[in-house]
Amino acid sequence: MPQESTPSIALLVSQHPAINHSVILREIRELRKSVDLRTVSIRPPDRPLEQLSAEERDEASITYYLKPQGLGGALAALTGALFSLPISLVAGWFYALKLSGLHPKKALKNTLYFVEAVMLGRWMRQKRLKHLHIHYSSTVGLLAKRIFNIQLSISFHGPDEFNDPEGFWLRQKIEASNFVRAISYYARSQLMKCCGSDQWDKIEVAYMAVDPAVFFPRPFRQNPAQVEIICVGRLAPVKAQDILVQAVAELVSEGRNVLLHLVGDGPDRQSLERHVDALGIRANVLFHGFTAQDRLNEVYSQADIFALASFAEGLPGVLMEAMAMEIPCVSTWITGVPELIRDGIDGILVPPADACAFAAGLSKLIDDPELRRRIGLAGRARILDKFHLEKNGRHLAAIFQRRALS
Repeated sequence: MPQESTPSIALLVSQHPAINHSVILREIRELRKSVDLRTVSIRPPDRPLEQLSAEERDEASITYYLKPQGLGGALAALTGALFSLPISLVAGWFYALKLSGLHPKKALKNTLYFVEAVMLGRWMRQKRLKHLHIHYSSTVGLLAKRIFNIQLSISFHGPDEFNDPEGFWLRQKIEASNFVRAISYYARSQLMKCCGSDQWDKIEVAYMAVDPAVFFPRPFRQNPAQVEIICVGRLAPVKAQDILVQAVAELVSEGRNVLLHLVGDGPDRQSLERHVDALGIRANVLFHGFTAQDRLNEVYSQADIFALASFAEGLPGVLMEAMAMEIPCVSTWITGVPELIRDGIDGILVPPADACAFAAGLSKLIDDPELRRRIGLAGRARILDKFHLEKNGRHLAAIFQRRALS
């Protein structure tokens, strides 16, 4: 437990808890063992309280939410800042407009971020918090830094920020921060690319991680009658489930008996279902929709192979979860994924956007039970070595102690 005298850190997340942020939730809870973190979220949880796990409900009960404060909360924060920090308040708003380039839509969006930043800064002042760390709401944090002169640090996940570094104002955010955390060396390279070399020493690499005590090995099936493949993620173009569906269709055409579990939901759901029907593999694909973690672990436990055909990722927590459960993985060799999976050792890596190559990678594992077993065992060993929640939590806590609390 953190000592009573240890300074507290405000930790801002865009939405906490959220079904897609489970790795962040567990990292926060691990960090609390050694760092006094006070969580604040822009938006309320993504599901009603009764649908949250016990762990998520506990997080919701100790998290301060900005948007639910409504118009009254926004006006109170703006009024308070106008009387206590009038020059900084006005300068902060002009800075938000400057960042937008006075483009009407961007100016409106940044003005809303500005209001959220004032609400955030007011809450931090009330709680006497002087350092803010951020996941996924870095512009709000940048404006709060500008108005309230707090200390700032940011975890950058990618890939969206790296696709548009100027639009996400990455240089300005790095320059405003005490340190920034990259979740992979690939992410560090992208951050280094968009700022001056005098800022590079601010960029710390700290991998996200999973708890191998929660994601423990599932029973290995030597020769299943039907090989079950699982893919977990938002159904969206960047996740490339269409490529995976094509690969499964190729496996079926070759006479392999496979069942693909697509776990998640999103804008591509209907088009994916049409694609499945057009390929004639409806009996081989099961759509689960959004799935709570306890139910997700049940689906994991039935899987023989995990598949992720994404075009872009940060460092996927779902791959870590599958590897911890000794499920051999096939993924694309993109962004930070090769830092997690070494091809042929901890998993199989294939080119992105190539359904035939993905089908070939799956076939290797389907046709060779001993390869599945060996890669499954090596995958868990990789997690225990490099992506263990407790070990990586200590590393990140040490960065906070050195960069934010000293």
